[in-house]
Amino acid sequence: MGSFGSVLIIDNDDERRTRLEAILSFMQVHWQSGLGRDAAGQLGQSMPLTVLVGQSPLPLAELVAAYPQHAFITLEPVGLNAANLAGCLRRLTYHELTPLLHRARQLHPAVGREQQLQRFLIGQCPAMKEVKGLLRQVAGKQANVLLLGESGTGKEVIAQAIHMLSQQAEGPFVPINCGAIPAELLESELFGHEKGAFTGAVSSRKGRFELAEGGTLFLDEIGDMPLPMQVKLLRVLQERTFERVGGTRPIQANVRVIAATHRDLEQMIREQRFREDLYYRLNVFPIQVPPLRERREDIPLLLAELVQRHREGQGADLSFTPAAVASLQQYPWPGNVRELSNLVERMFILCPNQRVDLADLPPRYRCLNGECEAPASEEQDEREALAAMFGGADDDAFAEENRVFFEFGDEAEEADELRLPRLTAEGINLKEMLASIEIDLITQALDASDGVVARAAEQLGMRRTTLVEKMKKYGIGRDF
Repeated sequence: MGSFGSVLIIDNDDERRTRLEAILSFMQVHWQSGLGRDAAGQLGQSMPLTVLVGQSPLPLAELVAAYPQHAFITLEPVGLNAANLAGCLRRLTYHELTPLLHRARQLHPAVGREQQLQRFLIGQCPAMKEVKGLLRQVAGKQANVLLLGESGTGKEVIAQAIHMLSQQAEGPFVPINCGAIPAELLESELFGHEKGAFTGAVSSRKGRFELAEGGTLFLDEIGDMPLPMQVKLLRVLQERTFERVGGTRPIQANVRVIAATHRDLEQMIREQRFREDLYYRLNVFPIQVPPLRERREDIPLLLAELVQRHREGQGADLSFTPAAVASLQQYPWPGNVRELSNLVERMFILCPNQRVDLADLPPRYRCLNGECEAPASEEQDEREALAAMFGGADDDAFAEENRVFFEFGDEAEEADELRLPRLTAEGINLKEMLASIEIDLITQALDASDGVVARAAEQLGMRRTTLVEKMKKYGIGRDF
């Protein structure tokens, strides 16, 4: 969208309006345009914009006064001074328009919030576009918002975006996790306490409601709030006043409340674990946040943004090959965006200043044709080693098929055929033996295939990515 946010053109002069549209398109600025009164009608419904006003049925002075949340640039000279008027565009050129757009952002920072929103909420899939549309609709209102969705989907990020676009944007954004604080301390955390209210209260202390005065209070995991606290929260939402623990003086709660949960609150109501009246008080404007598995097309955008965010802190760079990205798009992401962020951070540690390929990803993230490898474990490593040695046969069939026996004494001819050692009274380190045989077979397969890993993996009856991982594990190089 560029760095100027969104621009609205209001002008009845068709030729000038078309020229401005072409200039803004060249500058890669998101624009809307229209004739007089119809275009002006969008101002009351839009988030902050830069507005280019030419011939309009409404005087510029009236528009500027009626919509102070927008920044205006006039296309026709007028004698008007206003805090949100960036100036007059005398010539329809890129060089003339650029400094005026910069000035519009400086005079009225709100016009850049739409652009910030696009970077804040990454995603262009239909589900995320719907979330952004709902967010824009509710941000400027005072209604309570309830964010619903799985853990790790970014509900707090959406709450911050609502705050950023709201009338409380200049006030504080104060989050609190209702499930992370013991029930006996939650009331004090929310409402504060007076000195001596309980043992250990050596001084008065403000709660989150007071700290969020004039801003937004984000109640995360509201479904984990104990029932007694739900009653007290309901009273605050109804009366807009509260008292500190141990206090008697009512305090006004000039706070916008946004709540979030990953739980099914309606089911909890049926089980009498959540108050129905509080649910309807919070659920004025619900927004369902989609899980990452339902917005796989956004993963490349999310990866680019997460790499950018981690780059400075890690002091390194990172990128992903198309094969790695395609694999990540097939993974189900039970931990959602939080899990993706953790993976990016891990790859910065494992592969700094490298291009991450499919084989570099941890096993669970390597997916082909919709199937992902299971997390590696010692038991699985040993089973895989046996499968590699004996052509991938299953555990019950391979012994019969290959006639493998570990025997004492003289009955060892079958084992000798495979050159397996005999199990003696002193025992044997099975893991080391399997690793030794596995290294030998991998080396043979690579030797026979002239170092072509895909061909060697085919000979061993395993995936190429699995073979690459084993080569790394045993320090086997590709130079054959």
